[in-house]
Amino acid sequence: MNNTASVAVLSRSFSAHEKLAAELNRRYSDVTLNDTGRTLAGDELVAFLQGKSHVVVALEKITDDILARLPDLKVIGKYGVGLNNVDLHACEAHGVHVGWTGGVNRRSVAELVIALSIASLRHVVRSHMEIVGGEFRQIKGRQLQGRKVGLLGCGHVGKEVARLMLALGCEVQAHDIRDLSEFCEETGVKSVSLDELVETSEVLSLHVPFTPATSMIINADRLARMRTDAVLVNTARGGLVDEAALKRALHNENIAAAAFDVFEPEPPTDMDLLRLPNFIATGHIGGSAEEAIFMMGMAAIEGLENAQPALSHIPDYLR
Repeated sequence: MNNTASVAVLSRSFSAHEKLAAELNRRYSDVTLNDTGRTLAGDELVAFLQGKSHVVVALEKITDDILARLPDLKVIGKYGVGLNNVDLHACEAHGVHVGWTGGVNRRSVAELVIALSIASLRHVVRSHMEIVGGEFRQIKGRQLQGRKVGLLGCGHVGKEVARLMLALGCEVQAHDIRDLSEFCEETGVKSVSLDELVETSEVLSLHVPFTPATSMIINADRLARMRTDAVLVNTARGGLVDEAALKRALHNENIAAAAFDVFEPEPPTDMDLLRLPNFIATGHIGGSAEEAIFMMGMAAIEGLENAQPALSHIPDYLR
């Protein structure tokens, strides 16, 4: 196959991936990769996409203003699982179809949740930093096994986390605006209210998209109602947690620890939060396992060919 559509790839990691680039070039005769080493935005992004009919998008913001300046653009293939950076209503208005597959990186993200949970409960990073600083001591921690794990959101990633946590001997509870009865019956996960989830979880892991309804969903009030021995894990999206309130809660030991892979903004700028001994930060690496990168890339390529009207990607419960 050698499609004559003109394709641009905004994603740096896709562009640098030899197998993905080769597969895209095998399917399309006109491919432009982002080899600048930079995340493109604004005028530079528009210039890069001029004359292109198809684009592979990662975390770059695709807005109404951007689309209005790209009259030739017809199809977006989404690289990665989140769609919050793509204005789907603007895509619909401009006649741009979107190809997207949810959950392709769920195992990669779920394994990071396990890693961050254990690292927080066992003080792994604090122990490392103390040894680097010349202090060697045995810090007492807690096993993940037997903990009550709460999942705020139970979609593709949340369900994968639930299965892994159950296999490790945890008690798992979840809250979601969708009906979880079938999944709960199948797995033994308990469906609970948001209040119960926040107040009783020993490990609280976030797995919801960023929307107006979920913005700052973990605010100062909910942080104050968490257990003092609780660990908060966020591998979903920045903006779900009031980071200023989180900093106070960690500093005052109102909660035991937090581990974040995502921030608002990115990269994070609050160095006081990042330097807290009971806070772990990683650089949005949840989907960055080699296996996940390849699967996300192939899903984006397929999305260029199987794109659907943009609003079809908004589930009924969010309409």
